[in-house]
Amino acid sequence: MQRLRIRYAKRGRLRFTSHRDFSRAFERALVRAGVPMAYSSGFNPHPRISYGGAAPTGSASEAEYLEIGLREEVDPTEVARRLDEALPPGLDVLDVVESSGGALADRLEASVWRIHRLEADRSALEEAVAAFLARDEVVVERMTKKGVRGFDARHAVVTLRVADITDNDDRCAILEVVLRHGSPSVRPDDVLAGIREASGLHAGSAALFERLAQGPLDEGTGTVGDPLAPDRDAV
Repeated sequence: MQRLRIRYAKRGRLRFTSHRDFSRAFERALVRAGVPMAYSSGFNPHPRISYGGAAPTGSASEAEYLEIGLREEVDPTEVARRLDEALPPGLDVLDVVESSGGALADRLEASVWRIHRLEADRSALEEAVAAFLARDEVVVERMTKKGVRGFDARHAVVTLRVADITDNDDRCAILEVVLRHGSPSVRPDDVLAGIREASGLHAGSAALFERLAQGPLDEGTGTVGDPLAPDRDAV
C-alpha cells in the first residue's frame, strides 16, 4: 500500500469549514479525482485517511496535514493536481509527497500562528506581551464538552512578538506566536485570553487567526520546520 502525505490550506470563507465538513468534502473529492484509495477491512470499510493537528473552526491555515493509503502506486504530483481541481476554492492542496515511513503526527510538534485584526496599537500590545511573557503561569478558562476548564496558557508559548507588519486595511498591529502542541491544546484565542489576564489589555474580540506553519520544533531557535522534509529527502 502506498502512503501519500498531503498539505492543504483553508482560506477565505472556507476557514469556517469544520473538521467534519472538511472530511466529508475531502472524501467526495477523492472519488471525483479517481484516487485509488485503500479501505479498511471489516463490516463497514472506510478509506484509509489519517488527519493531523486540524486548526480550530474559523481559523485560516496554510499548513493542514493528512495522510492517505492507496491500493496502487500513483504519481504524487498527479494526485495533487486532481485533488486540487476536485476541492472547492479555499480548500487548496499545496503539496503531496510519498511517505518515507514513521508517524506524521509525531512530526507535528508546534505551530506558527499570526493573529490579525487586533484592537490595540503597537506600543500597548508590546507592553501587554511583555507582561504575559514575564509570568511563569497564566491560567485561562475555556468552555469544553465537560464544562468550563482552567489551564495554563503560558507553558505552550515558545515565542510571542508583535510582528513587523501591519494589517493593510486598518494598520492595526499583528501578533506572531509559536505554540508547542500538547494536552490540553493551547490555541491562539487562549493566548489572547492570557494576555488579557496578565496585562488587562483586551485586544481580540474580532481577531483573525492564521496558521502559517506546523511541524517539528527546534527548541534552540524556537522555529518550526517542514514536516514533509524527511519524505522529500528520501526520494
